[in-house]
Amino acid sequence: MGFLANISKLCDCRDGILSHKKFKKIKQLQTVEIKIKMDCEGCQRRVKKSVDGMKGVTRVEVDPKQSKLTVIGYVDPDKVLERVRHRTGKKAEFWPYVPYDVVPHPYAPGAYDKKAPPGYVRNVLEDPQASALAPACSLEVKYTTAFSDDNPNACVVL
Repeated sequence: MGFLANISKLCDCRDGILSHKKFKKIKQLQTVEIKIKMDCEGCQRRVKKSVDGMKGVTRVEVDPKQSKLTVIGYVDPDKVLERVRHRTGKKAEFWPYVPYDVVPHPYAPGAYDKKAPPGYVRNVLEDPQASALAPACSLEVKYTTAFSDDNPNACVVL
């Protein structure tokens, strides 16, 4: 009976999920980018130290010019963000910027941000409030394609 009880524990499935502790979900290698303000070298040290000892972290990079913390490892992004907020006591958020050439209209009111580092704009593709403002209107598209080299009817009176 002892042998059969051990086998039944290993093969016990409830709702398609194995209930034994040996079967854990394996975390994926991820890069987590966080925007956090760092004024001095002490702030940089504190931010780096806040996630350095975290389980699953393989590499931590701090970029004070862009106010950016990059954590690479087998971690949960939400847990990293909460740990940085808790340990440093600073306001932190996920990195909201992408390179300007990824966004279709980088200088639209929703995408352009004066506080963004050089060469970056706000990620309007993931932000639902800003994505409504970023696409070009039909009138703008009409005038930009009217003088395009790809348009066979270029310079025709509209």
